[in-house]
Amino acid sequence: MSTSSFIFSNSFFPLDPVSATPGSLSYRDAGVDIDAGDALVERIKPFAKRTMRSEVLAGIGGFGALVEIGKRFREPVLVAGTDGVGTKLMLAFEMQRHDTIGIDLVAMSVNDILVQGAEPLFFLDYFACGKLDVAVAADVIAGIAHGCEQAGCALIGGETAEMPGMYRVGEYDLAGFAVGVVEKSAVIDGHTIAPGDVVLGLASSGPHSNGYSLIRRIVSTVAADLHAPFGSGTLGDALLTSTRIYVKPLLALLRALPVKGMAHITGGGLTGNVPRVLPPRTRARLESAQWPRPPIFDWLQSNGRVADAEMHRVFNCGIGMVIIVAPEHAEPAQRLLADAGEAVYPIGRIDARPAGAPATVIV
Repeated sequence: MSTSSFIFSNSFFPLDPVSATPGSLSYRDAGVDIDAGDALVERIKPFAKRTMRSEVLAGIGGFGALVEIGKRFREPVLVAGTDGVGTKLMLAFEMQRHDTIGIDLVAMSVNDILVQGAEPLFFLDYFACGKLDVAVAADVIAGIAHGCEQAGCALIGGETAEMPGMYRVGEYDLAGFAVGVVEKSAVIDGHTIAPGDVVLGLASSGPHSNGYSLIRRIVSTVAADLHAPFGSGTLGDALLTSTRIYVKPLLALLRALPVKGMAHITGGGLTGNVPRVLPPRTRARLESAQWPRPPIFDWLQSNGRVADAEMHRVFNCGIGMVIIVAPEHAEPAQRLLADAGEAVYPIGRIDARPAGAPATVIV
């Protein structure tokens, strides 16, 4: 089955369908349901249609999608990123919740390319399973489309692969791929960051999509009930809260003010990701008292007896995106982001990095 880039792949070793004669074999006998794949394509077409951009010349329907860069860029640079959602999927399986994990998938890639100043243009997904459940797959892809709408990018296709024997019943895997564009002169690479610059932090919605192997270990160790009340919902709800997509507010900020550097806080936490944008001999000094830490991180640290340094190395601890600006732009940036609905905090400063010192410290 093929609809644009939504291609239904049957298996690594496909059997040719044969006529329905006594003793003959079919794809369905081999565990692959072509009709289910066709039904999924029809279900997801409306989701993808809602995400279309003017740059998309040919979307769902062919073997590949056509996208033009557009004429508003003089020296366009393409920025690409790919990611998955890791073992957060295991919690989705356990909770039988599949409508938000697709937002996570989009967020991980579009937030990554955003930090270099790129506006996401389009997104592709890969959904693999042992036996296709059309309702579950449609929920997942509806979430992907919702994430694309939040990011302002087009869902132009993907791959749905049914591979009998590769996955356990009820399980699937996800991967995503985003492409964005930025004017060459507007690429953000952190090279102008200097001592005295201000570090702003945008609030996360929770652990986002990182650290879930440790999260699942903590849940298992204390035999936590995912359906137990937690905050305004359940513990499972808190752990499955979707990754925040920062694209639209930050693109508006980039149009209004100069930004020196940005860091998406993913695997590696604050101490692992902020240094990736810093020039040599500079250091980010962050003050943990300057932002509120969501209760889920207190629960994880307490129940897992996780050290502070490990928390900062594994989790975002309440800050999903870091922005570095000149001192005179800090307050205007905070106002603009707050007006766009973001919770933003001045969490630290850049200073000179002493010899042998780490590139980011949290005090």
